[in-house]
Amino acid sequence: MQAELTSAPVCQVDLLIAGGIVVTMDGDRRVIADGAIAISDGRIVAVGPTLVIEATHSATERIDATGRIVIPGLINGHTHLPMTLFRGLADDQDLDEWLQHTIFPAEAMNVDEAFVRAGTRLALAELIRGGVTTVCDMYYFEHAVAEEMAGAGLRGLLGQALIDFPAPDSADHNAAMACMERYVDSWQGHALITPAIAPHAPYTVCDDHLLEARRFADRHGCPLVIHLAETRHEVAESRRLKGAAPVEHLAALGVLSEAMVAAHVVWAEEHELDLLQRHGVGIVHNPQSNMKLACGVAPLPSMLQRDLPVGLGTDGSASNNDLSLWEEIDTAAKLHKLISADPKVVTAQEAFEMATIRGARALHLESQVGSLEVGKRADLAVLDMEAINQLPLSSIYSALVYATKASDVRTLVVEGRVVLRDRTLLTLDEAAINAEALTYRHRIVERLGLDSGAAAG
Repeated sequence: MQAELTSAPVCQVDLLIAGGIVVTMDGDRRVIADGAIAISDGRIVAVGPTLVIEATHSATERIDATGRIVIPGLINGHTHLPMTLFRGLADDQDLDEWLQHTIFPAEAMNVDEAFVRAGTRLALAELIRGGVTTVCDMYYFEHAVAEEMAGAGLRGLLGQALIDFPAPDSADHNAAMACMERYVDSWQGHALITPAIAPHAPYTVCDDHLLEARRFADRHGCPLVIHLAETRHEVAESRRLKGAAPVEHLAALGVLSEAMVAAHVVWAEEHELDLLQRHGVGIVHNPQSNMKLACGVAPLPSMLQRDLPVGLGTDGSASNNDLSLWEEIDTAAKLHKLISADPKVVTAQEAFEMATIRGARALHLESQVGSLEVGKRADLAVLDMEAINQLPLSSIYSALVYATKASDVRTLVVEGRVVLRDRTLLTLDEAAINAEALTYRHRIVERLGLDSGAAAG
């Protein structure tokens, strides 16, 4: 074996990550005890034992992962990045009150392109530190979100919001669709950014406009992102006004499709899950946001039994209040054990799959990301596993789901580019971001007439 390795041709690559426990999340769920990954031109060209990979590859740059775990970059399947500047602005309210009386007024008074850029930069710093490499976002001025994300080096499926009232970036529907055309056309084909159309929800976008959004997605070959069946109130109003629950209504309308990424799906009955499966809809479970807003608990065990493409999302920091996907992984596993009174429901491995390869399926990106396999995008995280909260390490999936924290992320690579090295951000100015966020916070509090002392405390 050694002679074969010695005589093997050496392939020159850009980056080699070697010596760690490699959790591939490939079809066989291989875990390589002493593994290495070779990367060239932003893609993975080899994955295997360190001895083999180092004998057959020479790298311009090498990262020593000895004593650490290497995982696919995490996938945050649903969020609103600029709303990080609204963190903690409105807590302990139900969704309708939170939206109508705090968030919509706050957006009307504060959101412009500069706000979106500042909030996105703040969110990106948190996401990078937390090991997230792919994000599905929905907001206004999404071209600005895309520019900030591409500059920071993260991967995004980014939905330009569509809503049936005047928005910060468009006065009416026609203006919104014109903006949508420009946005999607300008970003299609980008290495990191997948542009999408994002009708907010069936209760804020009329049927005609939902159908127009579906046709737009078909015409441009882009994803369609939407909130769906998030609250009991939404379902009741849909039945009252449209004669069917939201999932049923969208199916009858002809809006469900393989291009759709549906966030929440808390209130869906068994036959509605069958509809989502039949139409190939990706689903994103947001357990902590749903808990905090008392929206309910999504039927995740039934989704997993059907092998639905369901991932995990944090939702925005205005409703969560952080962007840690590690907390969502842990919560997803534990919440459903509690609700079902069955500790075997949503295993640690299943929970971790939702943040990686199944989460990639939810965004229809499984051919590109979600696992460490030859040919896929080189998106990965290196984790320290020697923190006191990690010791002793017995089971890989147990450690990743029930013990790992965002602070355990040491290095992050996206498209073969190192964006976090030894916990230092390489593509963002953290001090400037923090100062800018505090400036916006004071401005928001003042405009809303809030008690600045209480807000600071």
